[in-house]
Amino acid sequence: MYKHVLIATDGSELASKGLEHGLALARPLNAKVTVLTVSEPLRLDMVNAARMGGIDDPVSRYDQQIDAIMKERFADIERRTSEFGITAELAHEIDEAPAEAIVRYARLNGCDLIVMASHGRRGVQKVLLGSQTSEVLAHTTIPVLVVR
Repeated sequence: MYKHVLIATDGSELASKGLEHGLALARPLNAKVTVLTVSEPLRLDMVNAARMGGIDDPVSRYDQQIDAIMKERFADIERRTSEFGITAELAHEIDEAPAEAIVRYARLNGCDLIVMASHGRRGVQKVLLGSQTSEVLAHTTIPVLVVR
C-alpha cells in the first residue's frame, strides 16, 4: 500500500510516538522510511538581541546548537529504526515554515504517506507545532497519519 513513508519529528515525546507508529507501519509494508526534522532559522531580532547580550557570533552559536541537537536526535532515531530492523534516511531542513518544508519534501521525494504528531516543542528546539500539523493537512494531497 505505502511505499515511502515520511515521518516528521521534532524529538519531543509526542513526536517519538509518531516515529514509533510510522516505523511499526512501514516494517510489514517493507516501505522506504525517511525521517525529517525541520528547524527554523535564527530570526534577525534574536541575532540582534544576542549581540546586545554580548554574544559575538550568534549565528554560529545557533548553528552549533542545531548541529548538536541533530546529532543526538539522529543517533536516537538510528537506534530506534534498528530496533525495528529498518534503515531510514535521515533528513534535516531549515525553513521558516516547517509545514511547507514537510509538504515540499514529501512531494519532491515521492513519499506516499506522512506521519507526524499533533504538536511538539517551543523555544530553540521548536521544529513542529500543532498548527504545523494543521497546515500540512491543509496543503497536501498525500495521506497524513496524525498521532496524538
